Amino acid sequence: MGNIDLTALEIFKTVAEQGSITKAAARLHRVQSNVTTRVKQLEERLGAQLFLRQHRRLVLSPQGKRLLAYADRLLHLSSEAEAALRNGTPAGTLQIGALESTAATRLPPVLSRYHRAYPDVRIELVTGTTGALVTRVMNREVEAAFVAEPFTANDLEAEPVFSEELVLIAPKSFPKIKTPKDIGHTTLIAFATGCSYRRRLEAWLGGAQVVPERVMEFGSYHAIVACVAAGAGIAIVPRSVLRVSRGERHLTAYPLPAAVAKARTCLVWPRGHQSIALEALRVEVRRTKQQVAVGRLNSAQAPR
Repeated sequence: MGNIDLTALEIFKTVAEQGSITKAAARLHRVQSNVTTRVKQLEERLGAQLFLRQHRRLVLSPQGKRLLAYADRLLHLSSEAEAALRNGTPAGTLQIGALESTAATRLPPVLSRYHRAYPDVRIELVTGTTGALVTRVMNREVEAAFVAEPFTANDLEAEPVFSEELVLIAPKSFPKIKTPKDIGHTTLIAFATGCSYRRRLEAWLGGAQVVPERVMEFGSYHAIVACVAAGAGIAIVPRSVLRVSRGERHLTAYPLPAAVAKARTCLVWPRGHQSIALEALRVEVRRTKQQVAVGRLNSAQAPR
């Protein structure tokens, strides 16, 4: 039995994206009967039903969803290999994940320069908590992700890329906070479980036997900062997020102990995985770090 050919995977992927044999055939410039036959042949070969019909639309079955992840990777590698042999520069699709704070404050200049240098690479970015992103990387749903320590790095390679200072934010009307005891049983506003910053804050509070009255979970820092400013509770956020959201004037930011405040962001990818597009991204991140370091040095040395 030979291997599944890439054409069959491309047809399967297009049907999955279009949700229709007719639309997939039009996109691929093939007749409908050919697309139908290739899908049926693939199902027979794998001994699995790949699509289910739902409200006049084809949707992936559980087996189809599993195959789609492999199809994405194989088609991406094929495109990358062709580009590498043709001119040695990255091309195709680079799927990466990032914390929302990283996507908002650290990645714009990196991705902007990357796009100018490698216009043939289409970057697909998803955001999530550290826990969710690590799972995505391990499941090969994304090629790499920017996550915050601590995280479990089994079967992953990691490279520290950014440093963040975490601060505790509270409403301006809230009494001054010097220790966890000053927080009492105030509501904690945070991302869902799996956020490494949230775990840091909960550990700090737990060490002083302080338990929040409840936790309000949100999916964006803008919502978290807005809720704190409105007096709904306290939260932990990177200081860089406050600068971007301009929320500092509407709330009070308190420093945290170094063990809690100093957080490293790492780029992680599957152990042994190689990709010229990913390597180019790592080079761009290092270049950005160097430029930031030089800028800080020049600023510190400038006459006052």
